[in-house]
Amino acid sequence: MILRQFIENDRAEVIALWTLCGLTRPQNNPSRDIDRKINENPRYIFIAECDAKIVGTIMVGYDGHRGWLNYLAVHPEYRRRGIATKMIDEAKRALMELGCPKINLQVRSSNINAKMFYKSIGFVEDDVVSFGMRLTYEEETYDVQDKP
Repeated sequence: MILRQFIENDRAEVIALWTLCGLTRPQNNPSRDIDRKINENPRYIFIAECDAKIVGTIMVGYDGHRGWLNYLAVHPEYRRRGIATKMIDEAKRALMELGCPKINLQVRSSNINAKMFYKSIGFVEDDVVSFGMRLTYEEETYDVQDKP
């Protein structure tokens, strides 16, 4: 497995992986999410590659207070090979290099497998409630069947 930074030529394959893994939602256009991350800090979209195929992704953020993990995805055929753990280790390394004291992430409450995975690698469930407020509304919702 090769772990590397995202490059523009990865976009379509990354979005296809996110769609396959159920990470896309109509209210979040994944191509725009990539654009926003590239504008904020392009170094922190990591790609896992096996046999010249993108099999994993993770998007890392740091706001000066907490690190955040988003879009952790591993192709179903490549799961249980340590790819997600290696990507998280790389994210932790990058965040520690920035002086980040803690990582946060959000998991849909119905995603039992993800919750079990994160607990198995040392994450603990914080006693918090996540709130959100949409500041922008996409001109049109993203159809996961669309090709980027």
